[in-house]
Amino acid sequence: MDSRPSARQDLARARAALDAGEMTNAAGLLAGALPHAPTLPETHELLSRLAARADGALDLFPLEPHAPVGRVVAHAHLLAAAGRPEDGLALLAAASGQTPETDWAGVPWVQDPALGARIEPGQLARTVMRLCTTVGDPAPVETVGALRPYLTVVRNAVAAHGEHAMLLGAGSALARRLGETRLAVDWAGRGARAQPSKLGEIWLGYAYRSAGRIPEALAALRRAVAYDPDDLSVYADVAATLADLGRLDEALRWTELALERDPTFDCVVHTAHRLRYRADGDVAHLVSLADFVRDHPDDAHEHTDLAECCRNSAWLGGLPAGMPLPAGRAPVNAEPSADALRRLRQVATISWEHPPGAYDRALGLVLVEPWELLALLAHPSVAGAEQPTGLEVWACLGLLHHGTEEPWLESSRRRLLLGLLDGDVDRVTQAALFALIAYSWVDPEARYDVAAVVAGRVAETASGPSARAVAELALLAPELDRPTRELAAATVRVPAVPRQRGRGRSLLRWRRD
Repeated sequence: MDSRPSARQDLARARAALDAGEMTNAAGLLAGALPHAPTLPETHELLSRLAARADGALDLFPLEPHAPVGRVVAHAHLLAAAGRPEDGLALLAAASGQTPETDWAGVPWVQDPALGARIEPGQLARTVMRLCTTVGDPAPVETVGALRPYLTVVRNAVAAHGEHAMLLGAGSALARRLGETRLAVDWAGRGARAQPSKLGEIWLGYAYRSAGRIPEALAALRRAVAYDPDDLSVYADVAATLADLGRLDEALRWTELALERDPTFDCVVHTAHRLRYRADGDVAHLVSLADFVRDHPDDAHEHTDLAECCRNSAWLGGLPAGMPLPAGRAPVNAEPSADALRRLRQVATISWEHPPGAYDRALGLVLVEPWELLALLAHPSVAGAEQPTGLEVWACLGLLHHGTEEPWLESSRRRLLLGLLDGDVDRVTQAALFALIAYSWVDPEARYDVAAVVAGRVAETASGPSARAVAELALLAPELDRPTRELAAATVRVPAVPRQRGRGRSLLRWRRD
């Protein structure tokens, strides 16, 4: 949707306020228009008029904490007009950090080569590094165009200031995020040669990795370790790079070396568990990582290792593919409210980050009474669906958020979920089993109880047609005894045989005739 008509309406009102001498009102309208059309020439023309009428107008756009982004950007443009573009650029970069898809910097003064020539290279490097911490690596496709003007500033600054190591390294980090891998390697290499350092080698290693030059990346990161053997984050980078080369045993040795120095260093712990899981596929490594994440909520870095390991894996990251089980029954014969169904649909997805993430996502269903969650299992949109929708899963996860003050073994949520396990394997019993297992990831005190329930379910179904459906879930359960885990693993290894239906049954009858 084009938001420029709305911006032009605000600008028309701002122009009228300025003509009437209502400076504060005009400034507020201008700040409101900027997020909708940050590069519209009329906006900047009106800002110039306001600056001329109000002695620079900076005071009309104060930068108190949590100031609206439009006000911050207006202040940035006025700083540039007042001869302080380097200060204005830092404010634009802060705005891009909040909403990187908005073209805040796509204005002439930012791309003017004079800015790159006049700005102090260390100041620009710091601005670029702060920006890099707020955007993805690589940056999402929808943000790349809006972030390119900052790369233009770095190009102009590099042309003017030569071999400034910090500027080259920070510029490399930005170029890497924007897909300019050759430029990233060139700048990082020049920076590392101009001023050899640990940080320079790290930037070079990351640039090589983005360019797919993994052996060279590994060499650069090893040099970074030589500069500072106590920086354990680089050990994690070396391990990840070795893993990319297929040298998993070496990678794990690097994580072990780092963990000997500090067994709680977050980057290494995340990398170690991810690589251990990659080595043997034992879900216990992911459970341990989930425990670490829960027990260390204030880690300095945001990590995605757990989600990456669970992505596209049956039950770890979403509903399994394949033939759906039959619909189950609901133990409550009642009509759930429309609001209950609406809340269930708002929460339900067929994928999730990881089991603890699925548990957390279901928190909103605490507003739906347990009897309604149970009744929803029989609703036509749930029980009547031919393909899995995940609604049964989320209804069962929702039960876990009721009565959370009760000790697990005596809790009503445990009793309700166990009641759903009775009978043949269907979508409801499967959903209830997953909910129990997901909870055991979240609450270590429930693990042995849930493991015993899972073991019993595996034994009950071992020779039946639904053994595989139960076994896939069982392999996710923490603290499952070894014989049951081995039985479940063997069951999963047996190729699934699709059910004969329709045409297949007719063919068999024809052959008998």
